[in-house]
Amino acid sequence: MGITETLCNYNTQLIHSCSYFGVFILMTLESMVAPIPSELVMPFAGFLIFTGQFNPWAVLVASSLGSITGSLLSYGMGVLGEPVVHRYGRYLLLNPHHLEWTGNFFQRHGGKTIFIARFIPVVRHLISIPAGLARMPLIPFIIYTLVGATMWNMFLVYCGVRLKENWGIIQKYTHVLDMVVVLVLAAGLVYFIWKFRAAQGVKTNPSPKKP
Repeated sequence: MGITETLCNYNTQLIHSCSYFGVFILMTLESMVAPIPSELVMPFAGFLIFTGQFNPWAVLVASSLGSITGSLLSYGMGVLGEPVVHRYGRYLLLNPHHLEWTGNFFQRHGGKTIFIARFIPVVRHLISIPAGLARMPLIPFIIYTLVGATMWNMFLVYCGVRLKENWGIIQKYTHVLDMVVVLVLAAGLVYFIWKFRAAQGVKTNPSPKKP
């Protein structure tokens, strides 16, 4: 069994053991700033729908409620103000640079950004915070979040169903996918080491104070 197949089996078993409540919790975290991408949750819920172990409507409700809950928590953090965001966001691995970029994105495009952001990696984890900072009206925020997040979640579920449906064909090419996974993991490790060394360099070589 290759890397790809092992990961798929593990994630499917994890989602199954957590049941719908697990889908809710994982999507709540995904909609905050926790590094849990929906791409590693919803397709495997789709696997379980295909095998008859999950009900599609229950998955829709659990994932949508999770997305709303996580987004509201982040929105609330934004309402409390920037000091709270920067002080406590670090415990959720909040990246200040990404937050600043997302805030600028929100300022340029307004409320519709809440809908668009649900389809953009990284941005969808952070967009609720600048919405809270800007005091976006709550009802439009909830509607945009619900529609965008539900569409994205169900798209991933559909992809999972189709993948499981064609799993016999996909298994023939898992060795190619294994190579892709290894390359992605290696690239991630190199990037992490580079960022760590850059951060250490900044600490050891602080900028000189102005006279």
